[in-house]
Amino acid sequence: MMNVAQAESQSWSRQRWLALIALVFAAHIGLIFLFGEKGEIVPRPVKNVPTLKLANDSDELLALNDPTLFALPHERDFASAVWLKMPDVKQPSFRWTEPPRWLPLPEENLGATFQQFMRTNYFAGPLLDFKPQPKLSEPVLPVEPAFAQNSTMRVAGELAQRRLLNGINPPSLPYNDVIAPSRVQALVDAAGNVVSVVLLESSGFDAAADSRALEIARALRFAPAKNPTVGQIIFNWRTIPMTTTNDNSNAH
Repeated sequence: MMNVAQAESQSWSRQRWLALIALVFAAHIGLIFLFGEKGEIVPRPVKNVPTLKLANDSDELLALNDPTLFALPHERDFASAVWLKMPDVKQPSFRWTEPPRWLPLPEENLGATFQQFMRTNYFAGPLLDFKPQPKLSEPVLPVEPAFAQNSTMRVAGELAQRRLLNGINPPSLPYNDVIAPSRVQALVDAAGNVVSVVLLESSGFDAAADSRALEIARALRFAPAKNPTVGQIIFNWRTIPMTTTNDNSNAH
């Protein structure tokens, strides 16, 4: 009996087990289709559930949180009635409707400008001079007198930059020979007055010439300046020959 039971238990192969499992699965599927509900699934109504709703710009409390409420233009401020309502500006029309009006052209004035130009302008004709005359030239030599006609005075140094207000003509001196120039150094203050004169170079022949030079230098007046100025005044003397008396003729 034991051998028969062991033989029967070993007779269940893999194919039989798979067939049994498939039969049980098919039975379950059949029961589901047989006893399952065939009506439509109706969702349950939703009641007392919290909802989210986005606030619009019309909420006054939300508008107060705007940081640009008073910094930028707003549609509710006092100027919104002006800048939100743009005026209706009509574009101008560039169509030309007027017929062209040509400028009148008088026939009698044609060429009048050219005729006036020809009357007021002279055009020299070409000269048929195949052998022009030679142009002679000679040096121009200045003719100066051998001797000065009168005594002169010249200002040199920094003092020459200041304008002389009173021009004094040095007189001619009676002397039978030529006298060398007298050179005087002068100190002029800011107001233009000569405050000091020094004889730098004497004429060498006549002391009266040097004295006259110092006297004229003291009488000079110059234009005002910011600082005192030192300069030289050179006197070129003109001499006049002196008339000599003949003692022998007077004795007779």
